Amino acid sequence: MTGSDASILPTVYIESTVISYYTGTPSRDLVVAAHQELTRAWWENVLPQCSPFISQFVLDEISRGDPEAADKRIKVVEGISLLEVVQPIVHLGLEYFDAVEIPEKARTDAFHVAIAVHHGLDYLVTWNCTHIAGGRVRGIVENINTMHGFANSHYLYARGTDGGVTW
Repeated sequence: MTGSDASILPTVYIESTVISYYTGTPSRDLVVAAHQELTRAWWENVLPQCSPFISQFVLDEISRGDPEAADKRIKVVEGISLLEVVQPIVHLGLEYFDAVEIPEKARTDAFHVAIAVHHGLDYLVTWNCTHIAGGRVRGIVENINTMHGFANSHYLYARGTDGGVTW
């Protein structure tokens, strides 16, 4: 739990990769299969102890692709609160995008971070370690947040520690 009041659930922004791994057909790729299994364990054991949120950015991304798979992704997020996208989020997302220098096709990744930061969420959960949770990106984002007086959301992604896996 975060904060001084243990009755308040930590707030979590669930990025699209987590939803895709949770609902995806088990992969033959061992790394992807492991990510899927870890995601399912997190979704079933940790998420119920959190206040989850998504955004229109997430809905747009999970609606793409195979219609059956998209329906499955959309169904699993029914009931999860949708965060409002306001103009300051757009400005912050564009600032992240310009500073991080990620490919145009990954522009939405900057907005995932911006929405979690703008709304003051405790955690951003993602498997995207290239454009969202990578060390270089996090450092740039944290500097921008400090400059604007924003608190930084903590990133959650599975990582191995001493033979086990933690989030």
